[in-house]
Amino acid sequence: MAEIGFYHLTRTALEQALPRLLGRVLAAGGRAHVLCGDAERARAIDAALWTATDPDWLPHGLAGGEHDALQPILLATEDAPPANGARFLMLVAGADSGRLAEYDRVLDLFDGSDEAAVAAARMRWAAAKAAGHALTYWQQGPGGWEKKA
Repeated sequence: MAEIGFYHLTRTALEQALPRLLGRVLAAGGRAHVLCGDAERARAIDAALWTATDPDWLPHGLAGGEHDALQPILLATEDAPPANGARFLMLVAGADSGRLAEYDRVLDLFDGSDEAAVAAARMRWAAAKAAGHALTYWQQGPGGWEKKA
């Protein structure tokens, strides 16, 4: 079973929060598979990662390229095994996966100002709990991420 953290964005946009979390994955020697809800969102995240300042370098690529296996961070819209061998899965922009158990750690980031996104996250939480995954809930606070459950 995977360890799944639900990350409730209440203070910053996804494009600001995601680079820091991905930076932690890379600093720990990990690789990440970022599953996006749609291609437009994947392209927007791609652009945001290239211009991120904290950390200032996040090597990554969009899935479907000839060098997917070499990418430390691979952005995708298909729920398929990651070509880069990632053990970390980031679910963003409403993405969901039927492969949660194939990862060591899953981070599900959702926009707290979007009621539909919050409701969908609650449904993903219930499904992950029923499947026996270890769950944590994090919410942005004044000093950063605060563990709430």
